[in-house]
Amino acid sequence: MEKPTKRKIAIVTSTRADWGLLRDIAGTLRGSGKAEVSIIATNMHLNPSYGMTVDEIVADGFDIAARVEMASASDSPADTARAAAQCMHGMADAFESILPDMLLILGDRYEMLAVATAATIMRIPIVHIAGGEISEGAFDDCIRHAITKLSSLHLTATEPYRNRVIAMGEDSSRVINTGAIGVNNLTREPIMPKEELERSIGLAITPGTLLVTLHPATLDAAPVEKRCRDMLAAFDRFPQSHIIFTYPNNDPDGKVIIDLIERYTACNPGRAVVVPSLGRKRYLSALHYVSAVVGNSSSGIVEVPSMHIPTVDIGIRQQGRIASESVIHCDADTESIATAIATALSPDGRKIAREAGNPYFKSDTLRLIVDAILSTPIETLRTKRFIDPYPMDSQHAAGIHTPPYTECE
Repeated sequence: MEKPTKRKIAIVTSTRADWGLLRDIAGTLRGSGKAEVSIIATNMHLNPSYGMTVDEIVADGFDIAARVEMASASDSPADTARAAAQCMHGMADAFESILPDMLLILGDRYEMLAVATAATIMRIPIVHIAGGEISEGAFDDCIRHAITKLSSLHLTATEPYRNRVIAMGEDSSRVINTGAIGVNNLTREPIMPKEELERSIGLAITPGTLLVTLHPATLDAAPVEKRCRDMLAAFDRFPQSHIIFTYPNNDPDGKVIIDLIERYTACNPGRAVVVPSLGRKRYLSALHYVSAVVGNSSSGIVEVPSMHIPTVDIGIRQQGRIASESVIHCDADTESIATAIATALSPDGRKIAREAGNPYFKSDTLRLIVDAILSTPIETLRTKRFIDPYPMDSQHAAGIHTPPYTECE
């Protein structure tokens, strides 16, 4: 009897953050004996300015099937568009070489839209993690929904997100609420001793220490420089708080943020440090020891509440996401940020975070994701129908009439 053919699954990863979420999925698929996993690395993974994090993928025991280079997108929207075009070109070459049966991607970044577009044209079914979410302050929001329409199997983080994907015309049998994989990962990573982490980053983690990641809110009308300066001015009101900065994503005006936080740490030696990429192990370890997370990263909304520490969510970037009570939303001006940080560090703020639940948690997220990827018949994913929530019969019943087609004379 012939052994069943393994599924050839390509997984595209472009940032330290998405690899941290995808790693255990990739490892479990590979270990199942039912899949051949090919990792394609692109964007920030291949950029020395962001820590050349492709090396972390290799250190995790994975070969890199293809490396798709992209130009820096941190200077302007036009640069971002050009980088996306470069990514699509490189992905076409990678897919042509690997010939995957299906593609697994996560999230809402612009390069993932390029990846999904190439795969759709080449008739490679797409499995998309984290669809149906809302982040109104970034162009990632519409990109996420566009990827949903290009994908055939959807693995969402909450039931409301599942319902939103279905409302976009997707087949409910192909939309599965798995919970958020990032929350699942919190329990699976060995934690570094505090002293080892402090040596690694070059900063003592004392009471009141803040872990900070600020990304450009790409739909914010205010300049990125102003938003970052206002945040730094708020930190000046907490001179006893040490600050661990990580780099923003490779997005338009990301370099503006990098330059400002580098200058801030240079002026505050022994109190602040910049680490371009903490990586998964150091990031999850830091969450065990810092007092709060500050910025506008989705991790502060999705994963951090399970660590029972407060998140200060600045500005509009994450506006629209479901959030725990431990998340303190604030405007992006200095006064609002300072007030939110004071609340986060207060006894009441810490108490709320200790007792708050996490709407993104499910106990069996990893199993649900892997089972869906391995058990869904590939042939059923090669084509898809739009499931109309307002079918034509209902339109006629409501008095909505489409005029008959007539040829021009």
